[in-house]
Amino acid sequence: MLEAADVRFAYRRAPGSARRTDALVIDGVTLAVTSGDVVGLLGPNGSGKTTLLGLMAGALRPLSGHVRLDGADIGTMSRRAVARRLAVVPQETTLAFDYSALEIVLMGRYPHLGPFEIEGPRDLEAARAALDTTGTAALADRPFRTLSGGEKQRVVIASALAQLDGAPGDAPALLILDEPTASLDLRYQLEVAALIARLHETRGITILLSTHDLRLAAAVCTTVVLLSRGRVLGEGPPGTSLTPGAVAELFAVTPAEAAPFCP
Repeated sequence: MLEAADVRFAYRRAPGSARRTDALVIDGVTLAVTSGDVVGLLGPNGSGKTTLLGLMAGALRPLSGHVRLDGADIGTMSRRAVARRLAVVPQETTLAFDYSALEIVLMGRYPHLGPFEIEGPRDLEAARAALDTTGTAALADRPFRTLSGGEKQRVVIASALAQLDGAPGDAPALLILDEPTASLDLRYQLEVAALIARLHETRGITILLSTHDLRLAAAVCTTVVLLSRGRVLGEGPPGTSLTPGAVAELFAVTPAEAAPFCP
């Protein structure tokens, strides 16, 4: 469904040294996300998780290697075609204008609209269904800026679901989430984790997420990829990959310190 093969990536240095590149942020990563998976990229801050998600979503181009979506090089696909198959939920959503929650969700319908076309009844139906799915229907008319962190996150996930409603043919939907529980208190962390699990179990959505939260990875992921300094240290089901030794190496702590956080 979505795969990266021996991908390498580096950001350009500051202006004035355009011909040089910085150290590799992603260094020879191979990763496969198959239909029905919930794959978690687990690693400390600065490990390259967000950059790898950008590569997997086609927002960044690798220096070498390739990323393929359903066998096609994602870099050769139109943004509209990619957006009908996968949706990305960033860590934070910043808006220039004061939109309502419903307007935010309707923005997810852009891949399904033609040039200068405005949203119609089908788009409104998809948006309201997405709000229902994420438990945010009552917030539809609320200004987005007035929502709590957890409410905002669920509304943005609703926008992603509206975007994926009407994917071409029988192609399974793919949702990419960057640190979905970051900066949330425990209550909202639990709500978002439960929503992710529900989307996978009841709607069959394939999910790729990044996190440094061991509890989230153990609770919702079918596969965990341990990422450190842009390289994969290991991968597998949470029960076998999240050992005290592996977690200690990943987060630079002792196995004894890591043990209480391992499943």
